[in-house]
Amino acid sequence: MPAQPLTNAIVRVARLQRMLAQQMLRGVGLHLGQELVMMQLWERGPQTQTELVRTLDSDSATMTRMVRRLENAGFVRSRPSPTDKRATIIEATPASQAVRREVERSWADLEKIAVGDLTAAQQSDALDVLRRLEANLDAAARSTTA
Repeated sequence: MPAQPLTNAIVRVARLQRMLAQQMLRGVGLHLGQELVMMQLWERGPQTQTELVRTLDSDSATMTRMVRRLENAGFVRSRPSPTDKRATIIEATPASQAVRREVERSWADLEKIAVGDLTAAQQSDALDVLRRLEANLDAAARSTTA
């Protein structure tokens, strides 16, 4: 048994979740992470690239590459902000709506796979524990960057 069983389990679960998500997204022409950008745009509408970076906890260079690839695929378009010459507005294209249904279905399928035969109470407990773990890790990350 590993010396840190919880950390080891988190790493294994995250790896498997990412692997399955990547396989599902490949079928709709997206790479892992791009679906998060698209979901943000579908839910909240056009945003500056800076807002996407902040909301998705990304970095500027990664977001720039991701937006460029999504733009080349026809899923988003970018335009200069009319109020801030330094900002770029990113918006989902009408063509991306077909992909939206597939992404949402993939995420729903992934959720069903992960949940398996857990009861509603077990799902609620798992979510509570994961939120606490996330808060602990977030606090530690913030304290090391402060």
